[in-house]
Amino acid sequence: MKQVLMPADTYIVINRTILNDHDRKLLVMLYQPIVGSTAINLYFTLWSYLDKIEIMSSVWTHHHITNNMGITLSEFISSREKLEGIGLIRTYVKKDTVNNYVYEMYSPLSANEFFSNPILSTVLYTNIGNDEYKKIKEYFKIPRINLSSYEDITSKFNEVYESTNLINVTPNDIKKKNYQKLDLISNLDLDNIISSIPEEMLNIKGITRDTKDLIIKLSFIYDFNDEQMNNIIRNSINEKHNIDKELLRNNCRHYYLFENSGKLPSIVYRNQPEYLRKPIGDTSKRAKIIYQFETTSPYDFLSSKYNGAKPTKTDLSLLEYLLIDLNLNPGVVNVLIDYVLKINNNKLTRSFVDTIAGQWKRSKIETVEDAMNIAFREYKNRTKKTTNKKIEEKPVWFDQDINTSTDSAKQKELEELLKEFR
Repeated sequence: MKQVLMPADTYIVINRTILNDHDRKLLVMLYQPIVGSTAINLYFTLWSYLDKIEIMSSVWTHHHITNNMGITLSEFISSREKLEGIGLIRTYVKKDTVNNYVYEMYSPLSANEFFSNPILSTVLYTNIGNDEYKKIKEYFKIPRINLSSYEDITSKFNEVYESTNLINVTPNDIKKKNYQKLDLISNLDLDNIISSIPEEMLNIKGITRDTKDLIIKLSFIYDFNDEQMNNIIRNSINEKHNIDKELLRNNCRHYYLFENSGKLPSIVYRNQPEYLRKPIGDTSKRAKIIYQFETTSPYDFLSSKYNGAKPTKTDLSLLEYLLIDLNLNPGVVNVLIDYVLKINNNKLTRSFVDTIAGQWKRSKIETVEDAMNIAFREYKNRTKKTTNKKIEEKPVWFDQDINTSTDSAKQKELEELLKEFR
């Protein structure tokens, strides 16, 4: 059970690393497309509360920070969890009449470490698309300078300095860059997988913690089970009987591509990027529907059409096509799915969806509100052309003045709104 956070609960910020201006670029360019602008703003705000030597902050209440940022307590918790999950902060709590929290700050990974991380690089790719991903990767590339015609005349240490008596140092007391690893709850029985491979084939003692970490990350990205990972590991052992990490990466990728008709793994559970969401403040019924489109993943939205059951493989494949191949934003996909089901007799016909999706892509539809507006215009055009035919049912969000009861519990409100979508 998660700890309940109250406005009066206090917190302090402790810096466990060294933060600099380059970290700001890393956070905005690499992390923000994944966690959203509110979470990054929270990180910057916690950073700003540190003292002059950037070690720790004074004691503050959560009412202060939410009021300062202009967000609700639930938005604060959501943003904090995103920062925790991606390894930027750690959270501790001491329970009392007023609970006391400690937020430890950690550095973002360097660009090289970020792009080498199979999970972070894949999620970034699926969130921003191929073109933007290439641009960002190009930005962080180091230019290659041909030094073949130059001679290295750099002096060695002992050529410049003389030896002297050494002093005892305690490096643990010195500030340094600290990073948080991504914590994953793995479904793999890694010990069983490794023990099932004969010792004459695999040098078990040569398996490092980093290798195990990579196996877990790759199994998470590609959703491999024990049997699949076992076979891939066996095919990734080099002549020295060690697991070749680069070969392991390639084999995982090739296996997945073969099993999924050449498609890379996608994140069908992701939501509409925060920078493309409607600003908070509007409490109208239409704004609430927009909010649900924006904060519900396409997978969960489609599941609601199945009354909570798992969507078919055909429909999931269609979601991946809309999100990955056409690179439509998740909230836009939700509107598209809802619109097509309403006007196409509750059927998601691939060719029909493709026609509308292509039009929306060419029209550069990026926000939920834009998607609802173009759907409304298209619906009006269809009804004009329909003379003797039955007029299709229109989505409920076409009407401006919808009156239904509201509920304070978010889950119940979501269920009530989704009932109207069906």
